[in-house]
Amino acid sequence: MSHRYSASMHSQRQHQRSDLVRIATHAMAERGLEPEFSGRVEAQLASITGPGQESGPEIRDLTALQWCSIDNDDSLDLDQLTASEVLPKGAVRLWVAIADVDALVKQDTPIDTHALVNTTSVYTSARIFPMLPERLSTDLTSLNPGLDRLAVVTEMVFNADGSLAGSTVYRARVHNRAKLAYDAVSAWIDGEGALPQAAAAVPGMEAQLRTQDALAQQLRARRHAQGSLDLETFQPRALFEGEQVVDIRQQVQNRARQLIEEVMIATNGCTARYLAAQGGASLRRVVRSPERWLRIVGVAKEYGETLPDEPDSKALEAFLARQHRIDPLRFPDLSLVIVKLMGRGEYVVETPGGPPIGHFGLAVRDYTHSTAPNRRFPDLITLRLLKAALADAPQPYTTAELGELAVHCTRQEDAAQKVERQMRKSEAALLLESRVGQRFDALVTGAGADGLWVRIFTPPAEGKLVGGHDGSGAVRVGDKVRVKLVSANVERGFIDFVRVD
Repeated sequence: MSHRYSASMHSQRQHQRSDLVRIATHAMAERGLEPEFSGRVEAQLASITGPGQESGPEIRDLTALQWCSIDNDDSLDLDQLTASEVLPKGAVRLWVAIADVDALVKQDTPIDTHALVNTTSVYTSARIFPMLPERLSTDLTSLNPGLDRLAVVTEMVFNADGSLAGSTVYRARVHNRAKLAYDAVSAWIDGEGALPQAAAAVPGMEAQLRTQDALAQQLRARRHAQGSLDLETFQPRALFEGEQVVDIRQQVQNRARQLIEEVMIATNGCTARYLAAQGGASLRRVVRSPERWLRIVGVAKEYGETLPDEPDSKALEAFLARQHRIDPLRFPDLSLVIVKLMGRGEYVVETPGGPPIGHFGLAVRDYTHSTAPNRRFPDLITLRLLKAALADAPQPYTTAELGELAVHCTRQEDAAQKVERQMRKSEAALLLESRVGQRFDALVTGAGADGLWVRIFTPPAEGKLVGGHDGSGAVRVGDKVRVKLVSANVERGFIDFVRVD
């Protein structure tokens, strides 16, 4: 009997949400992440009485603008707001406000030290492990609706063709007028739903959202013309009713997600260039030009396409766009192969006059992480660098310290992603453990030394194709097959299928 089967038979009881929390907590600790806050963090938190209250001539009052947030339905840690106005000749002014987390979380305090250990919030369906205590990230440092909050604002002006005419960065006080969610906003943009009530209640918000959507689509088209890659990864999320997992759904890319994605990429570029213009070092997020490019060329060849011998993001984007059009069903699996071959993103320090690396996948040269300081530590570092530059103060980190932080943040973010991946497998196993013996339509998604992998469609879940199938010849990646579920091990995230006719 294989270890995969024997491990799954140690307990016949149905697992619950609390089991997933236990598994996630253990997985975090195993990978050097801290799942719980220390007593020192709790003591500092108790001493914080309210939101940041700084004032002065350097903090502009932008509370009258029609700010809104667009995030996941269940997001409470709101990091960014947008506002816009149409200018003469088709130009658009766009403001992006980023929560001033540093106003309450000062460098080297216990809360900052905990955030530095994990470097990111870890999102699992059963429980979120926030980088900052929830009283901060979902309240006092969150850009919640109906409240004045401190922020760092990037103000950009775009020409009628979507090119950037200019940008500036400053501190401000802002006021979120509408908390919106991706799916509802996207349904409205696509003409499949009404304008969300929170937006309908604000005069002028409808026109502003139309403006931002149109601008985002222009920015997206410009990036794609430069070779930005449109990848579609498989990241299903479990849905709960109380303690029970009732469904798993794949998150779909949509117009509202694209809106925020484009706005954030533009903001990150302006932030990076602002810091460079001030002459200081900055933390950049990069995906280097792929070292395994020839492997990518080989993948394209299997699809009957020819890519150049040297890394070329435009050629790769054109290949991916064609495949998405021809075979959307298998596109997530092709995306995953390309993502793995491109290599992981990493943080690096960029100094004035140093060699630019850029972000191969996004087709942008200037890219920093600056838009989510409630949930990512590199963004909090960038926020502090920006505030120091704005105040004409010394940089809060030396170049050597930034170098160490870059390596540490890359390592911890990798660890967090591994935990999240592991938990997606355990969540799927939990949903499926009561369905052993059932049959499903599946797609063969991978082949390696350890066997074949398949993805079933409803619910969206991946598992291993184990022995005992009917022996009817070789199965190849991309083939559709009929499978039977034979094992679902929640503790280890193992799901095993056998092939049937």
